[in-house]
Order: sequence, then C-alpha cells, then structure tokens
Amino acid sequence: MNATQNLILVAIILGFAAAEFISGRYRDFHATADDGKLELFMFVSLVAFTQPFIFAVVGKAGELWFPQWRGAWAGLPWWMMAAILLVGDDMTQYWWHRVSHTPMLWPLHRAHHTAHYMSLRITYRNNFFYYLMMPGLWVSGALIYLGFGDVYLAYVIVKLTVIMGAHSAVRWDEPLYRIKALSPLMWVVERTISTPATHWAHHALTNTDGVGHYTGNFGNLLFFWDVLFGTAHITRRYPEKVGLQDDLIFGKERWFTEMFYPLLRSRREHSALTPGGKIYAEAEADAGAPPHAAQRG
Repeated sequence: MNATQNLILVAIILGFAAAEFISGRYRDFHATADDGKLELFMFVSLVAFTQPFIFAVVGKAGELWFPQWRGAWAGLPWWMMAAILLVGDDMTQYWWHRVSHTPMLWPLHRAHHTAHYMSLRITYRNNFFYYLMMPGLWVSGALIYLGFGDVYLAYVIVKLTVIMGAHSAVRWDEPLYRIKALSPLMWVVERTISTPATHWAHHALTNTDGVGHYTGNFGNLLFFWDVLFGTAHITRRYPEKVGLQDDLIFGKERWFTEMFYPLLRSRREHSALTPGGKIYAEAEADAGAPPHAAQRG
C-alpha cells in the first residue's frame, strides 16, 4: 500500500508543481538554500521513514498483543470507515496543530511557518519530531491494522489534494469567489475544507490587517473543525506577506536546527529553538493580539 500511496503522492505533487510553474507563481518564492534543504529532507524523511516506521511499529504491536484484531473492522461500510478516519486522523491533527501553537510544542511546528512564501513545497515543512509524535499517524496505523487499508488509501488521496491545494501558490479558490452564482456553493466549501484563503491567513506575517489569523484556521482536510471549535476566520482575502516577524529581525534559523531541534539548538538571540530561550514578543502582542501570539517564535 505504501508504494501505491507514494506513487499517487508524486502524481499529486507533479500536478500542483506544474500549475505553479505554468502560472509563473514560482518566481515569487525567493527561497534560500536552507529552505530547499529543509523542505526536501523533511519530505523524504516523512515518506521514507516516519510514516513507514509508525505503521510498522503499530502493526508489530498488534501482531504481538492483539493478533485477533487484525482486519477485525474490514467489514465496515466504506462511509463508516471514512467517518472514523476523519475523526481519528483529521480531527486529532486539528488538535495536534492547535496545541503546536502553544509555547511547549511551538518549536516542533515553527519550521512550517518560517517559509516566506506559499507553495505546495512547504506542505510537509516541519520539525522531524512533529510528525513522529503526531497522534493521527499512530491512529491511522491502528485503523489500517483493523482493516481500513483500501479506504485509507482513498482517504489519503483526497486529503493530500486538499492540503496541497491549500498551501499551493496557485490560489484555486480566488477566481471562484468572483462568480456570483457560485457564492452559495463557496460559502459551503470554505466552511468544509481548507482553502488557500483560509490557510494562507494562518501563515500570515501579521494579524493586524484583518486577514491574517495565525491563532486559528488550524484545519487540514476539514476546515469544519475550525468552525466547530471556534477558531475559524473567513475573509476570502489573502495576506500580503507570510512568515515570522522574528526571522525578519534576527535572521532565519539554520535548516538543520529547525528540523532536528531539540537534538540541535539555536544560538540566535530571541529563539524558540533553545530550552529556556527568550522568545521574541511581537509588537502585536502589546497591541492586544491573543497572548499566544507572543509565543510564535
């Protein structure tokens, strides 16, 4: 199943990459060599190590302790399996993402926000341990052991398409907002799945423009979780800039520190990537932004 999943993943990536190239949006990236290394090595580590490792560990544990449960839920209807995956994988990822914006776990997610551009290439840009500890991957491994294999593959295809589309430099929702007849449909869409408008807002450099909302819009496949749990911010607009304020002031962290903290630690002033380090408090925090805004790095 992993080989099939990876082939489909490559096809989806190539599709979005082609769209970004044809649109010319790739010219806006201005990525550094460290950006490229972090994005490449995190993608390879997730696909080649982290996910296979988690699924193998869960499968082995099942064989040792619960052999009678292998494939036990394989007879469930596909829609029920899909619903269980949405809760067990996607909703738990919403909460994992949300708590990763608190001081304790922010260092494991910070790398995802240090990109100063939006593109499919940043979809898996994170700290190595962010994915290794992600509850949804462990739950998915257990559900696959229980017999969700084929449905999980279809679910992953849908999820990857949505989250890469939400990060893509090609804002696929933008032209649809201009079509008045589609307004009711888009009202439903933007409250159901993650779109460029809602997810770009999460990556915004600032919250002060009324568009940025890095203290919300945490959904991955379903934006509905943000609606349900009160963290949604919908404007149908896009932030002018994305990234982190402290990187602009103190310079960016090295890619290997972002990827392997806490094994490697920053020597930069005002860094979240050192235990007990003084975290730079943005001016927005003094202007009345949510308290956790001061903990973004």
